[in-house]
Amino acid sequence: MQHPHNRSAEPGKVYLVGAGPGDPELITVRGLSLLRQAEVVVYDRLVHPALLEEVPPTAERIYVGKTPGRHALPQEKIQALLIDRARRNRIVVRLKGGDPFVFGRGGEEARALAQAGIPFEIVPGVTSAIAVPAYAGIPVTQRGVAGAFAVVTGHRCDLETLALDWSALARIDTLVLLMSLRRLPELTRLLRENGRAPETPVAVISNGTTTAQQHVVGTLADIAERATSLNTPATVIVGEVVRLANELAWFHPAPAPSPFARHPEPQPSDT
Repeated sequence: MQHPHNRSAEPGKVYLVGAGPGDPELITVRGLSLLRQAEVVVYDRLVHPALLEEVPPTAERIYVGKTPGRHALPQEKIQALLIDRARRNRIVVRLKGGDPFVFGRGGEEARALAQAGIPFEIVPGVTSAIAVPAYAGIPVTQRGVAGAFAVVTGHRCDLETLALDWSALARIDTLVLLMSLRRLPELTRLLRENGRAPETPVAVISNGTTTAQQHVVGTLADIAERATSLNTPATVIVGEVVRLANELAWFHPAPAPSPFARHPEPQPSDT
């Protein structure tokens, strides 16, 4: 029996592939296999250049990256492009940072393909919401410390159109805020106003899982000021698990010393 990850790509089909959180070695086996068979690759800004070296030299490469306030191609035109190339009977890989369905607009692209009658496959990726904290020595869950976590968008458009329940979010053990660096003062204020203690530990990690990784730790009261030197892409982690960063630091370059090192780790309850 053929291993499912060794199956060939089919022409006239779009593969929505997650490239992972930054480190090119964190792409899935299936994703790498499809890249090596691609005839068209439509890729985002945060895709590591090393992954494009795996693409056949004859393949068409189309950059559709987005930066805040500036898009190489509007979303509707990206979707039209995918449909057009698939209708030309091409093997199309839509390569997206992280996971296509975690704030990657993969759902919009899949819907457009479905409505156009274009076959497609979703290839999940390692999301930065879990991988980036892990590379900074921060587990998003920890026995006796954090039994639940939530991933929240900090993107302006999403926050303006989605009625997020900040009073509920403020009570979740660990919060991971993506696309939130430029709105950090506002987001930390929302959490404090909705009952999260100002002394709650917070970490901001820039360029996570790559050799350019940097991170800063602080509290809800001061992290916005502490993190001004960091650049996007950045991941924000809010919760007691941030206190583990020093103890579990393993990735080079090592994170800066945590101001919480002198505090004891919260102890598990008897239940």
